[in-house]
Amino acid sequence: MKDKKMLIVGGGLEGVGAALENADDLGAERIPRNRLVKPGEGFVKPDLEKLRNQSNVQVLPYSDIKKASRENEKIQTRIVKHSLLVDNSKSSEATKAGIKVCPVNMYDDCDEGLSFRTAFDYYNSETGDYNIYKEDMPACQRGCPINLDIRSYVGLIADGRYAESLAKIREKLPIPGSIGRICPHPCETACNRQYLEEPISICFLKRFVSDVELNEGIEPDYETPDQKYSEKIAIIGAGPSGLSCAYDLARMGYENIKIFEVLPVPGGFLQVGIPEYRLPKKLLGREVALIEKMGVEIQYNTRIGKDIAFEDLKKDYDAVFIAAGCHKGLKLRCPGEDDFEGIIDCVTFLREQALGNLKDVKGKLIVIGGGNAAIDSARVGWRMGYDEVYILYRRTKKEMPANPWEVDAAEHEGVKFQFLAAPVEVVGENGKVTGIKCVKMELGEADASGRRRPVPVEGSEYVINTETIVGALSQGTDLSFLPGDHEFKLTRRNTFEVDEETGATNLSGVFAGGDVVTGPDIAIRAVAGGKRGALGIHNYLRSK
Repeated sequence: MKDKKMLIVGGGLEGVGAALENADDLGAERIPRNRLVKPGEGFVKPDLEKLRNQSNVQVLPYSDIKKASRENEKIQTRIVKHSLLVDNSKSSEATKAGIKVCPVNMYDDCDEGLSFRTAFDYYNSETGDYNIYKEDMPACQRGCPINLDIRSYVGLIADGRYAESLAKIREKLPIPGSIGRICPHPCETACNRQYLEEPISICFLKRFVSDVELNEGIEPDYETPDQKYSEKIAIIGAGPSGLSCAYDLARMGYENIKIFEVLPVPGGFLQVGIPEYRLPKKLLGREVALIEKMGVEIQYNTRIGKDIAFEDLKKDYDAVFIAAGCHKGLKLRCPGEDDFEGIIDCVTFLREQALGNLKDVKGKLIVIGGGNAAIDSARVGWRMGYDEVYILYRRTKKEMPANPWEVDAAEHEGVKFQFLAAPVEVVGENGKVTGIKCVKMELGEADASGRRRPVPVEGSEYVINTETIVGALSQGTDLSFLPGDHEFKLTRRNTFEVDEETGATNLSGVFAGGDVVTGPDIAIRAVAGGKRGALGIHNYLRSK
């Protein structure tokens, strides 16, 4: 063994014994079964002091092997050494206080999982040192659909290392500036800090470091590896899911990625569904341009099923990722809806306004619904110049699914709310809308959503005069790009059934993610679907 090195992974009895044995033929061993032992003498105790005094042995505590490879008959390893997270020079009382307030409750490895301990209570009986050890991810990171390393990037911000913080975010999220402005931050709902005072502003901090880069005029490069893969990948839709899928695939080394987008602009619902006052399109365009610089091609004004047949796409590309979103607004399903001009669904309303196609506005605008799309439609309508803007919602303000801060902002801007009201008929004359007939509601027993079910009040009908009605009830998928005889497995909501781990559909080589799988959902969850699809595509192509 002269002039050679040996790496021993593990510091238990066998690891210590092997180190001592190879250092100078001394070591610990299990007592043979054919020998009588005294009570409490089941093992020979490893001589740790002898181990520490061995000049030929280097001990690496709190370390993990991240990578191992063989080259020229030698094994190369990459070892990450973790910091000791407890200052054991402080008083034992301070350590005990930390153990008491630690919110983590986990099985004690040193007691065969028979008892519990905190993350702080990780004790080395040989040295008397405490450390922090936590097996699962933090609550905030677990609450984030893409499991961003929140502790790391927030800590880097606290240290003033803004560029490093943004780089940490971009390891998983290609559009941090956009998400940092619109995300309803489920991570903050899970933040343990709320039990002490209030959650950390995780989402805003993401926006902050992105804005620092913008203000300082820094132009980052999204790097790709030197090793490239030649397979061709087609992505349907340049929304958050499609962009994230392309980003991750490019980071893996794929150089033939093409996104087909039906709109003349990128971003999907981020571009034509989120208003300018919430998400500046110049910022979104910059983040998309950074993805394009990685070699990703976006072909605009291209409708699959019309300009390019889906079957041709499947035949010409090695893998296909469907990220078409939910760009179909649902109808009110009440009489008169299809008989008059002046009624429009929220998806079409927001899209046409974003593309600059709605300019001649006047009179009163009535938005029907209580979600974020309803609030966005009303606030956009107010900015467009309607004389009055109303939101009709069949329950009370308390039951509205829209973000509370968006509701408050709409009220502050002058949007008027009518609660406990539901449409029953669209009224019009000469082919144009003149009003909406409504009925008053009252709340009954709770339904499946946990909210009290609205019940019509008999004889309470009334009419509100209006020139424009926007229905903002919900959104659905538009799968008209698929051939009529397609063999995809769909859910009853007309979304794709996929493998939860890979995003794979039931057709080989075809994957899907985002709203076209989950139904209308938040953008960060669409990003998660894109990332899952990218990994699924990579594993599929590399296993062929």
